[in-house]
Amino acid sequence: MSRRSLGSALVVGAVAVFAFMLGASSGEPARATERSASPFRNLGILARALSHIESSYVEAVDHDRLVYGAIRGMVATLDPHSSFMDPEEYGIQEADMLGRFGGIGIEVDVVEDWLTVISPIAGGPAARAGLRSGDQIVAIDGRSARAMPIDAAVRRMRGEPGTRVRVRLRRPAPEGDASPDEEGGRSRYIDVELTREVIRVESVEARLVPRANGPDVLYLRIRSFQETTVEELRAAIDRLVDESARRAGAPIGGVLLDLRNNPGGLLDQSVLVADEFLREGVIVSTRGQNGRILDESRAVSGGTRPPWPMLVLVNEYTASAAEIVAGALQDHHRAVVAGSRTFGKGSVQTVIDLPDGSALKLTIARYYTPSGRSIQARGIDPDVEIEQVEPELLERARRREVPVVREADLDEHLRGDREPEAGTAPAPAPATGAGRPEGTSRRDPRRRATDTSSNPFADDFQLRTAHQTLLALIAARSAATR
Repeated sequence: MSRRSLGSALVVGAVAVFAFMLGASSGEPARATERSASPFRNLGILARALSHIESSYVEAVDHDRLVYGAIRGMVATLDPHSSFMDPEEYGIQEADMLGRFGGIGIEVDVVEDWLTVISPIAGGPAARAGLRSGDQIVAIDGRSARAMPIDAAVRRMRGEPGTRVRVRLRRPAPEGDASPDEEGGRSRYIDVELTREVIRVESVEARLVPRANGPDVLYLRIRSFQETTVEELRAAIDRLVDESARRAGAPIGGVLLDLRNNPGGLLDQSVLVADEFLREGVIVSTRGQNGRILDESRAVSGGTRPPWPMLVLVNEYTASAAEIVAGALQDHHRAVVAGSRTFGKGSVQTVIDLPDGSALKLTIARYYTPSGRSIQARGIDPDVEIEQVEPELLERARRREVPVVREADLDEHLRGDREPEAGTAPAPAPATGAGRPEGTSRRDPRRRATDTSSNPFADDFQLRTAHQTLLALIAARSAATR
């Protein structure tokens, strides 16, 4: 017998003996075991099943795979976020937390039974190929991904740099662009072949948004919460504050924190990010069985950033640790939260190392915001709702735009005091409809040139609207302090 087989037989034998000791004897002790509902009372069934598989299955079995499969199935009965990771899968998660791995550059999760793109990683193969948040992955290398566990899907998409992977996507199509699909909806299917690369994920993107007539706005986007997130954030803020002071000689006017498509990550990093903007108070509490408080994280005053006007932008793919930041800043009235209702993952997972290099990721608690709100299955409701509008839909709306008719357009209307005399050529008016550039004012056709130089968000309706909302907050704060 090989060492592997011997080890498996010993495991099966030990389980069987232990099960026998717990409940296989006759008489009163067995009834006492049933009444106490010992969690080990069914181990005898597991041992017997393993024994039958080993002795009767038509082919030789991999004992490690059997045991891993038993644990995986057991954990899968708990909730969608508890899982068992074999050594390879655990290594993948560790690489994620370090922010460097080989793959196609997407963040995925299961949404309504579909493996769904949460966010393409900027600069990666998937982003360059045009993959979008919300795309559903139908197949990977010709194999259906509909019922594929997320860990298995990640393994298939990861690989050595330079190798290729084929992905089929299902994407909702604009009205009239597709026939009904097998799900009864209207979608189009997109096939892409991607070359794997070394993906280096920078957690924080930061830039200044200059303003012609006021202090600059600091734009911060956090993609996920990794081991270096708060270090990256602090360095970015310090660098841009200095840059703004040199450029404009004025302090930062406000902060736009973009948490859209952020799937979460490390709890401690999200707490530290919230602490950057809060002087005191609870940031998040976690409660375990029977509502017992397991931990409570609080802000400390040291190192807190100035009380800049602040807006946090979220969407339906903002999840977990990102929801903690949004909820804390909202509950403390430190920021206005804008966008759409968040994902609603309000559970806490801990990773438990096992002796062979595998691990259990186990849900141990729920998150609660400072006011005691549970995030789980509810999410964070924005203070200002801003739905995203795709660029092609905006273009369709422009092409179908109905010209606005005003009093001055009516035949025989009474002339206004400042209206030119009949026969006098009026000043040229900005074009309407498809010819009118997006963002141009009807009253001032020169305004777009000014806005474009100070606003890098021209193709992102949700972000642009959030920026305009923040500017209104800054103006209101300025007026109140005069």
